[in-house]
Amino acid sequence: MKTLIAFFSRADENYFGGSMRYIKVGNTEVVVEKIKELIKADTFKIEMATPYSPVYMTCINEAKNDLRAGKRPELIAKPQSIDEYDTVILAYPNYWGTVPMAVLTFLEAFDFSGKTILPLCTNEGSGMGVSERDIKKACPGADIKRGLSVTGSSAESCKPTVEKWLKSNNLI
Repeated sequence: MKTLIAFFSRADENYFGGSMRYIKVGNTEVVVEKIKELIKADTFKIEMATPYSPVYMTCINEAKNDLRAGKRPELIAKPQSIDEYDTVILAYPNYWGTVPMAVLTFLEAFDFSGKTILPLCTNEGSGMGVSERDIKKACPGADIKRGLSVTGSSAESCKPTVEKWLKSNNLI
């Protein structure tokens, strides 16, 4: 069984429990690093060809506009294939109650039939939103497992929670 961790993460100015803070590594990427300490998996970072603004308030407005327009932002790159993977851990921040539109660009580029997808969503209290539903819609034929919601401001200390989730999904 081979696992891919596909993730979208945003550094720059971020929201942390009521205030803004500049970070060099996005919360989702911090969580992905914790996963990589626990299991053997390949990783792929989903990156937009034209990233959103580094200014948080501008970024969330750009993301809202893309969501409302159903836009699929162009990505810098995509894997040639995902055929060799049985399981995909899909990690992303909650953008307006769902996955970032760049994640849908990634998902819609491949056939996930017969694959298991484990959603992991970083957020500051909004949870998974409707992201699991939207992933199911984008990946017909995939087995979408119950996702894990991680508070971004606690990403550095989430390893025990992530380990329990990975164990419950038979990856440890």
